[in-house]
Amino acid sequence: MIYKILNALIVVFVGVVGVPVLYFALNALVNRIPGRLRTWLRPYVFVGPALAMVGVFLVYPAVHTVILSFRDRFGQEWVGFSNYVDVATDASMREVVFNNILWIVFVPTLTVAIGLAVAVLADRLKTTAERVVKSVIFLPMAISFVGASTIWLFVYAYRPSGEQIGLLNAVWTLFGGEQQAWTQLSAGNLNDFLLMVIMIWLQAGFAMVLLSAAIKNVPVETLEAARIDGCNEWQIFWQVIVPQVRATILVVLTTVTIFVLKIFDVVYVMTGGNFRTDIVANRFITELLSARNFGAAAVIVVALLMVTVPVMVLNIRRFREEEATR
Repeated sequence: MIYKILNALIVVFVGVVGVPVLYFALNALVNRIPGRLRTWLRPYVFVGPALAMVGVFLVYPAVHTVILSFRDRFGQEWVGFSNYVDVATDASMREVVFNNILWIVFVPTLTVAIGLAVAVLADRLKTTAERVVKSVIFLPMAISFVGASTIWLFVYAYRPSGEQIGLLNAVWTLFGGEQQAWTQLSAGNLNDFLLMVIMIWLQAGFAMVLLSAAIKNVPVETLEAARIDGCNEWQIFWQVIVPQVRATILVVLTTVTIFVLKIFDVVYVMTGGNFRTDIVANRFITELLSARNFGAAAVIVVALLMVTVPVMVLNIRRFREEEATR
């Protein structure tokens, strides 16, 4: 415990004190350089430490992981594409990919739908009521994925006999139903969808905040013109509001998709990937730490990276387009 506290204090000291001191020292050194060279060199001096850290902590590990994916399970002998073939032909991996596809299809879509609905409806409330509603919806964003999963463990908690402590089972039995081990109900991927509820609960507030800001930027004149033309609120929503916030919707969709591609905490805490709920990120941890198969783990990370990077690039482009239209 003492080691962890000291480690945290060192990190805080380096971040709060060390970084400013470094930049002040670099600035003092640059000021000693003659005029034109100083002007040219200053941006590189300030960006240099950040680029060095990106290279050490991001670029090098990424390159090393790609190389590791072509080596055996111990990361020693070169085996070419053997790991890729093994992962691609693994029957259990197909189920993992299918689960991930379910997450990618449903979580971003439902998150945006709920966030958009709350943003539109809350916008029609009085100022105080609007703030209260938005604060309540946004509150889960302050909770870590592990913390949220622990909360939902009690919601889905199951006891074979005796009084149920899980909220869902308590309500279910109150209405005459039989208690269920909800996280074990793999029929129809029901337990997958129950885990998705946690992610949607966490991200709906994020979607609501961004979409609410975009809706408030819709010109009032266009809304009034639509009402004068005889449009009802439903038509105004689909034909006036949604087209003008489409860029924000796409940004939220792609951002939540990136979160979903990397999601690990929820599945690990709730089921550990058992009961047919395994997903790609959790399988990576299993291959790396449990099976000690470094080659297969590296393949999974490379595949995840190849899927995530294009989505991130698309997200950045959409964000720039949105900024340009403001």
